[in-house]
Formats: sequence, C-alpha cells, structure tokens
Amino acid sequence: MVTTVLLVEDSPTQTQMIVGCLEQAGLSVISVISSEEAQNKLKSQKPDLVIVDVILPGQSGFELCREIKTNTSTQKIPVAICSTKDTEVDKLWGSMLGADAYIPKPINKQELIKTVQQLTNN
Repeated sequence: MVTTVLLVEDSPTQTQMIVGCLEQAGLSVISVISSEEAQNKLKSQKPDLVIVDVILPGQSGFELCREIKTNTSTQKIPVAICSTKDTEVDKLWGSMLGADAYIPKPINKQELIKTVQQLTNN
C-alpha cells in the first residue's frame, strides 16, 4: 500500500522540492497551500502523515496541528511541522500542540525521508 502524505505549504518552490523528494521515495503526495484547504482534504481523505509549514495564509501551521490532534477523526494521523523557525521554543511549542516531528528548513532530503519513514512505520 502506498503511503500518502498531505503537504501544507504555501511556497511553490518548497512544495515542488518536498513533493519531488517524497515522490522519489515512492510516496503519494497531496499538496495544499492553506490550513483551510488541508481541513477540507482531511474531511474526505485520511493521509498517513501531514507535513505542515508554520507560516501559512490565514491559520498557522501550529493551529492546524492542534486542530488535527484534537479532532477525534484525525488525531491518530502523525503531524510533522516543517519550518525555518528552528529554535528550541518553536520545537517545544510544536510538540506541546501534538506535533510528532519537527523538520527544519532548508530541508535535508535524507532527514525528510527518514522522518517520514519513522512516522509512517509506527
């Protein structure tokens, strides 16, 4: 069965790079550019993992993460926060809101794949 990743990223460059990397690793990627779009997708599809940028139009990635983790229909889906904000405070905040992993930008492709595999093989 193919692992499906929901990517929430508003930068076309980042999206292209992350999608390319994940697809090369044999994963299926659904890509959206806002938290609102992500929530709509989650109503109809249950991905194996959500990768979310922190800075998004409208609702932040942190808020989206909290909503995914507090909603009974989506709370079991692992969430990885992906951000240029790479301080301990950001990582702590992400984990307090339920994030299962924190992927710093610029993205290291090996780290990205390793993190995705760890989160989806549990």
